[in-house]
Amino acid sequence: MKVLVAGANGVVGRRLVPMLLEQGHQVVGLTRSSRAEQLTALGAEIRSVDALDRSAVIQAVRDARPDAIVHQLTALGGASVRNFDRAFAQTNALRTTGTDNLLAAAADVGVGRFIAQSYTNWTNDPNGPRVQDEEAGLDPHPIPTQRQTLAGIEYLERVVPATGGIVQRYGNFYGPGTSLGAGGDYEKLIMSGGFPIIGGGTGIWSFTHVDDAAAATIAALTQGDPGVYNVVDDEPAPLSEWLPVLARELGAKPPRQIPAWLGRLLAGPAVAHLSTRIRGSANTKAKAALGWTPLYPSWRDGFRDGRG
Repeated sequence: MKVLVAGANGVVGRRLVPMLLEQGHQVVGLTRSSRAEQLTALGAEIRSVDALDRSAVIQAVRDARPDAIVHQLTALGGASVRNFDRAFAQTNALRTTGTDNLLAAAADVGVGRFIAQSYTNWTNDPNGPRVQDEEAGLDPHPIPTQRQTLAGIEYLERVVPATGGIVQRYGNFYGPGTSLGAGGDYEKLIMSGGFPIIGGGTGIWSFTHVDDAAAATIAALTQGDPGVYNVVDDEPAPLSEWLPVLARELGAKPPRQIPAWLGRLLAGPAVAHLSTRIRGSANTKAKAALGWTPLYPSWRDGFRDGRG
């Protein structure tokens, strides 16, 4: 199969492209920069395209004539989310305008399979169950600093299945090249004592190793009906549980605890929300419909063996 990967040099793309090549697929990668020598050396064809330039995207897809398009476009920055919507503004544009451009190109060429990256965890209803499936819906009342980002996610999750595509909601990434990976921003915060447990640390987190995200994407090339799928591990866990475990793995001091009001003041409402109120996500649908099983069923194993 000939697969066009938009965002081939991103966190997931750098793991996905080699897996596709190893399985005998042809890969055309779209990146913001032409600097993707490692992927080129493996045999991928890399093209530098601005995903927000509609005509350029359509032309690139026309030239490639892929059987499938994988939309892994993001512009994820560092660990700071104090100004949440500002930090995710470029990613929001890629989830809206970028998605529209890729869908238009797919329709123009007649691409048979379209798979797009989304996100799940803080997007869940904080007043709902501890762990939620795809039918639960998104947070109906997001905090003000996350409204634009949630709107971008909602848009992508609406338009992609409407055109026959698959949306894969990944949890919080860890593994090579991520903020929670070896040498990443969160590791630095934990080592410096700058990642406290706010309030009771009752926010429930769902995690996804980047290799599991890549594997689920490959599974969706041939499996699954149009719709939305949570691609997360089997063990959603509160911050108060997973953060001390990761600190021990790193040889850092146990994270300090601070009151919720102080966390909101120092880190902002989004960080306090992540620490105290978010709800986890269930992966039952993805495992059944995609025939996918996570390589790291629990973050416990992944933090020990898979951070890269």
